[in-house]
Amino acid sequence: MGQYVNVAVDSKVATVTINNPPVNALGPDVFKELEATLDELAGKKDVKVIVLTGTGPVFVAGVDLKVVAQVQSVEEGKKMASEGQRVFLKIERMTKPVIAAINGVCLGGGMELAMACHIRMCSDRARLGQPEINLGIIPGFGGTQRMSRLIGRGKATELILTGDNIAPQDAKALGLVNHVVPEAEVLRQAQGMAKKIAMKPRVAIAQALKAINNGLEQPSMDAAMAAELDGFVKCCESPDMREGIKAFLEKRQPQFTDQ
Repeated sequence: MGQYVNVAVDSKVATVTINNPPVNALGPDVFKELEATLDELAGKKDVKVIVLTGTGPVFVAGVDLKVVAQVQSVEEGKKMASEGQRVFLKIERMTKPVIAAINGVCLGGGMELAMACHIRMCSDRARLGQPEINLGIIPGFGGTQRMSRLIGRGKATELILTGDNIAPQDAKALGLVNHVVPEAEVLRQAQGMAKKIAMKPRVAIAQALKAINNGLEQPSMDAAMAAELDGFVKCCESPDMREGIKAFLEKRQPQFTDQ
């Protein structure tokens, strides 16, 4: 258990909780500990899925404004934003699924963190949005890019330029979050989905994530399909593929070994 990030592992699911009260603000120390935690979990064979949440009634309320207030130059601003971009890209490109359990306030850098996760489970009482424009800045940890990709250019432009909050049900309708559930159920349901995914074969999970991420970064459909093909053929080499097909033909549950 760290100073800013707590980890609990159960049934091959790691629950990572950002613990920086009162609002779980993102600062250099939080980023450093979060990145180290992710690096450690990436190498753990007993962890297949990660659930990311915040302590108390807050997911992450944003970047630490005391840190932002100290930025006095282009170089300092670039260093701060680049750190957040690097950590969030690491989350997005992980070959273990990361599910955001948005238990409460999720604004600014918190929204950017949630969008970097692969799946988002949201409280029906959460506050979502990118209000940076109200501070004279724009999202700097990938928010302009991920929101546009998730919900489309027009609506993302509107929300980023107005800084308006997004109601959970509206966020679901837009495709910004996957599910909206009662506040008390967020973590439990996120962990339930994580455990369901953790029962699937490790190789196929990793290759699916790689195909999705790599494909979205390609300039053409041909290149994107090539990324998918690469993942498919790697699955064909795995013992779990043979076990999955054999179990289906024999009308039984597969016994995957994550090989």
